[in-house]
Amino acid sequence: MENRSNYILIILLMVVFAACNEQKSEKKKLPIMGRTEITETDTIHHTIDDFKFVDQDSNWVTPETFKDRIYVADFFFTSCPTICPLMKAQMLRVYDSIQNKSDVLILSHTIDPKHDTVAVLKEFANRLGVESSKWHFVTGEKDAIYKLGQTSYMVSASEDPAEPGGYIHSGAFILVDKERRVRGLYDGTKADQVDKLIKDIDVLLQEYEK
Repeated sequence: MENRSNYILIILLMVVFAACNEQKSEKKKLPIMGRTEITETDTIHHTIDDFKFVDQDSNWVTPETFKDRIYVADFFFTSCPTICPLMKAQMLRVYDSIQNKSDVLILSHTIDPKHDTVAVLKEFANRLGVESSKWHFVTGEKDAIYKLGQTSYMVSASEDPAEPGGYIHSGAFILVDKERRVRGLYDGTKADQVDKLIKDIDVLLQEYEK
């Protein structure tokens, strides 16, 4: 009877051990955010629309710029008197964390294209001490920027004379995967949220590991 009990205990321990190993082997996955359309043959997720802007080096930036890469996006303007300085300080932490990750980039859209010319964005990037190969600051047609923010990235970005600086925009950092899908939204003014973003970048990269 004792031998039988020991045998059962060993079997149970083996089952528990196998279950734990299986759970550990499963990679954590981030959610896919936005609207989803389910058809008879496929699941179609919300994706970032096509765009074409110019960056601080006068180079065109399009979705092709981020082919086979993930990126973090945000919206700002260089003369912002409220949350932008804090956001950029936090995005610098993200920038520092991805220096050795060739397939991760940053994309910052100005919402004040009239003031934020290519030259202004270049000076701004230089003051931050960042390279355009990793962090693109882009400007373009105003309505196209606002539409992309609201419909693709699902964040606010518009003119508002009642707001300090004349514009209103989200403080969100948006994590986008290689298929142009939004995989995370983080408050770019809060260090703990940016800590989570930095960790989630690694989680997302693991999805693409073979």
